[in-house]
Amino acid sequence: MRARDDDGSVLPLVAGYVALALALILVCANATSLYLAQKRLDASADAAALAATEGFVVVPAGGGVGIRLDAERARSQAADIVALSPDDARIEALEVTAGGTARVVVAARWEPFLVAALVPDGVWLSATGTGRTALAG
Repeated sequence: MRARDDDGSVLPLVAGYVALALALILVCANATSLYLAQKRLDASADAAALAATEGFVVVPAGGGVGIRLDAERARSQAADIVALSPDDARIEALEVTAGGTARVVVAARWEPFLVAALVPDGVWLSATGTGRTALAG
């Protein structure tokens, strides 16, 4: 019997593994970018809610004074903070309650920094921040 001929090339196998490794690296890098963009947006929403709680006015209340969050002042304070965001974020909603609580919803569009066929072109992200003024009774 003759020995079997084992001639061949491993180049297609290596090329396939290299392509798979590059695709995995691109997807992981974009996933990390998406995660960090969401964390930045969370921080912007929290900062905007905190700033919104500073938009109060002092009002007379039962023989003393109290505070009331003014929706316009709260929106202005929150908008100033969101304008500093590097992600072109915008305020989607701002809710002010009588108890001194401000709830701010901030949204921004994430774009992948490494364009790949395996990653979507862009995703809308949203974050909600809630703040309560310490002066509320």
